[in-house]
Amino acid sequence: MEVKLKHDSQAEQTYRINIGISARCHPFLAVVAAYVEAYDAIITGSVGQYMTLSQQIGGDGKVVIQQVQTFREQNRSSPLFNHLSAISESVPALGWVAMAPKPGPYVKEMQDAAQFYTNRVLKDYKEKDQKHVDWVKAYLSIWTELQNYIKQHHTTGLAWSKSGPVASASAANPAGGAPPPPGPPPPPMDFSGSSGGGGDQGPDTRNALFASLNKGADITKGLKHVPKDQMTHKNPNLRTQTGPVCTGPKPFSSPKTEATAAPSRKLPPVLELDGKKWKVENQEGVQGMVISDTELKQVVYAFKCNNSTLQIKGKINSITLDNCKKLGLVFDDVVGIVEVINCRDVKVQVLGKVPTISINKTDGCHVYLSKDSLECEIVSAKSSEMNVLVPGNDGDYTEIPVPEQFKTVWDGKKLVTTCTEIAG
Repeated sequence: MEVKLKHDSQAEQTYRINIGISARCHPFLAVVAAYVEAYDAIITGSVGQYMTLSQQIGGDGKVVIQQVQTFREQNRSSPLFNHLSAISESVPALGWVAMAPKPGPYVKEMQDAAQFYTNRVLKDYKEKDQKHVDWVKAYLSIWTELQNYIKQHHTTGLAWSKSGPVASASAANPAGGAPPPPGPPPPPMDFSGSSGGGGDQGPDTRNALFASLNKGADITKGLKHVPKDQMTHKNPNLRTQTGPVCTGPKPFSSPKTEATAAPSRKLPPVLELDGKKWKVENQEGVQGMVISDTELKQVVYAFKCNNSTLQIKGKINSITLDNCKKLGLVFDDVVGIVEVINCRDVKVQVLGKVPTISINKTDGCHVYLSKDSLECEIVSAKSSEMNVLVPGNDGDYTEIPVPEQFKTVWDGKKLVTTCTEIAG
C-alpha cells in the first residue's frame, strides 16, 4: 500500500508503508540507522519474494492483507483456504510493536500457529506445484527474519534511536514549506499540568523541549532529591494519607480498547442459510437445533454457541465449530473437513462418513466415530483433553485419549518425534 503526501504544489513524495510500522522514523534525514537498513532488508528480501509468489499463484492469494481474518472466514470454500488460514492465524504477529518485554517470542508463537495450515499446503502441493511450496518457505521466513531482527534491535520492546542527528524543530522544516510527514509518535506524554492556559505555546516551547531531550544523561541533574522521611516505601504511614497521588509513567504494554473494559454486548441468535453457508451463531442454551434441508455444496459455520445441541442431516461439504462451549454436534456425512477451533468441552458425533476432523486450540473435545468413519484422519494442535470413542461389535464405545505430550530426539540425521504416555 502506498500513501502519497504533498509537500507543495509542484512536488510530492511517496513513502511506502510496510507491514508492522515504518522503520524510517525521520525520512527527511540523510543518515539511516542500522535498524532501518536491517528492516529494509526484510522488506526487499523475504517479504518481496512472498509477494512475488503470491502474485504468481493468483486467486485469493494476492489479496491485500488488510482485513485478512474476515476475508478468510468469508472464503472457506476457496481452493486456497489453507493459504488464507496460515496468514490469518499468524498475522497478529504484526502487533509485536505493542508487545513488551518479549516481542520476539510473541512472533514465534504466531508463526507456530501458521504452521498447522502451512503443513497442509505442503501436503497438498508437494508433488503438484513447487510454487506453493516456495510460497510456504517464503512466508515462514518472514517471521523467522522478523524474530532475528527483533532480537538484534528491539529485544525487550520497540526501541527508539538514542543517537544520530538531532531532530530539532527547525530541521523538521528546512525549506519553510509544509513539514514532511512525521514518523511514529513516541509514547504519549501528558503536558496538561504544565501548559497553564493549554494548547500550543509556540516555537520557543518546542525548541526548549528538544533541547531538554537532547541533554541525555545530564537531564537527571535537575531532579530534586527526596529525603528518606518522605519515601513511602520506608514510611508506611504516608501510604494511608488521603489526597492526590502522583504517579510516574506506566510501563509500556499493549493498548486496551474500550471493548475490553465495557460489558460485552449480547448479540442476537442466528440460524439461517446465507448463500452456501449455514450460519449458526450466538445460540445460548438451545437444545434440539436441526438443519435438514442441506445440499452437498453447503457448509455449516457455528460461532459462539454455548450449552446447545445441533444436528445436521444429509451430506454437506464442511462443518466448523468456532468459539463454542459445551456444544453437542451430530451429523450424517461430510465430504470435506470438520474443524473445531477455539472451543471448550464440545462433543462431535458422526453417523456416516467424514475424511478429516481437525481440532485446534481447543480444551476438551470428544469425538464419537461410526463404523463407517473409522478411517477418519484426526489432526490436532495446541489442544488438550481430547478423546476418540470407537464403536465395538456390541454397540458400546471404547474411549481412547489423544496424545498431548511428545518426545523429540535427534537420531544423527533428523528429528524423531514419538508420543509419550503419562502414568497416573
